Amino acid sequence: MSTLHIPPLAPEVIFHVGRFPVTNTMVNVWLAMGIFLGMGIILRRSLSLRPGKLQNFFEYILESVLGYFDQVTGNRRQTIRFLPISGSIFFFILLSNWLGLLPGVGSITFNHELLLRSANTDLNLTVAMALTSVIVSHLFGFFTVGVFTHLNKFIQLGTIAKSFRQGPIAIFSAVIEFGVGIIEIAGEFAKVLSLSLRLFGNIFAGEVLLTVMASLFSFLLPTPFMLLELLVGLIQAAVFAILSLVYMTVMSSAPHGAEEH
Repeated sequence: MSTLHIPPLAPEVIFHVGRFPVTNTMVNVWLAMGIFLGMGIILRRSLSLRPGKLQNFFEYILESVLGYFDQVTGNRRQTIRFLPISGSIFFFILLSNWLGLLPGVGSITFNHELLLRSANTDLNLTVAMALTSVIVSHLFGFFTVGVFTHLNKFIQLGTIAKSFRQGPIAIFSAVIEFGVGIIEIAGEFAKVLSLSLRLFGNIFAGEVLLTVMASLFSFLLPTPFMLLELLVGLIQAAVFAILSLVYMTVMSSAPHGAEEH
């Protein structure tokens, strides 16, 4: 029976570059980025009008992703516009999750700390991706519908100014709309929390589960749980990417009634 070692919430620092700490989750991030870079270079060199097996495989995956994204955006033009962000998020999270299941992850040590750990068990990474998703959705909104139109989705400053000339009822309505706008702004922060904590919680819980199962019996028993984690990794990557796509699609849409004006 192997020794039970529950991973801590925070990633472990394995060495420093100057004063910059390098954690075991960062090593997995660099590994994922290196794999993407290598795959991109290989695919770029093998592109042809008569595609081979490798190009056909990646074209099939891309067409499948585009088909799912079309169901969210409603048209292929919007899908292609958002694909560099949402697609990158999906494949990065998926690869990071699956790299966390490779042999040696969670067992190989360096300077008495684990050398490799699933990248998405680092809350810093999931928060950074969630912030990027939400901020980019607002940038798309600014460039698509305009800065003032986009801001009016939250607080309608023009309506508030006009209400003082239209009587008490208009002022009361403007105050209600202002309160709703504040709630909408708070909802944007809630998006960051929900995206980051959902991904972090599910992947960290899976890592703890696999650690416990491996400590009970290291042969065969963890296998069904590892297969389950493969599915969970795919689902969590899809959920994060689809929600990011929804945010970008919604923020790029004109507010209700703006088309008539």
